[in-house]
Amino acid sequence: LIPRLYDVTGGQVLVDGVDVREFAQEDLWSYLGLVPQKSFLFSGTVGSNVRFGLPDATDEQVWDALDVAQADFVRDMPEQLDAPIDQGGTNVSGGQRQRLSIARALIRPCPIYIFDDSFSALDYATDARLRAALAQRTRAAAVIIVAQRVSTIRHADQIVVLDGGRVVGVGTHEQLMDTCETYQEIVFSQLTAAEAS
Repeated sequence: LIPRLYDVTGGQVLVDGVDVREFAQEDLWSYLGLVPQKSFLFSGTVGSNVRFGLPDATDEQVWDALDVAQADFVRDMPEQLDAPIDQGGTNVSGGQRQRLSIARALIRPCPIYIFDDSFSALDYATDARLRAALAQRTRAAAVIIVAQRVSTIRHADQIVVLDGGRVVGVGTHEQLMDTCETYQEIVFSQLTAAEAS
């Protein structure tokens, strides 16, 4: 709804107090660093895919974004930034596609970052390192993470719990553990009682 891939059918979505429908599409997108649920890469190179987010980026900026995105595998590729990427990123794994897409979003400083289930193909250790690096990189930004993994969002300032498209809980992890049965069910389906506390 924020990037206007769909328009709201009731109410409004505000960015800096302005209804997103009042923004020119280009202006709205300049506010956003978006990583969609289905990571998509273009035919070209690692560097050209990351630079799609900031065409004039230096190699240093590209490497910095790749480092934050935990895309260490690029350093192991013989051609590194010039390593070829097939259309759709079919020559890299799902987790590698996600990390390259995250680097593409992070290369350009934005006031709002949206990660739509963008960590699902990552192992837990990479997910944790990425979230730590992301917290440093996006300190001055609003970060929205859509996730099904509790570990990805449990330290968020605010968690919104949806069930069947309806909001059933809003709060921190600790608050929701006390007040939201749906959240508790999700947590205990993924974590032990000790991990959940």
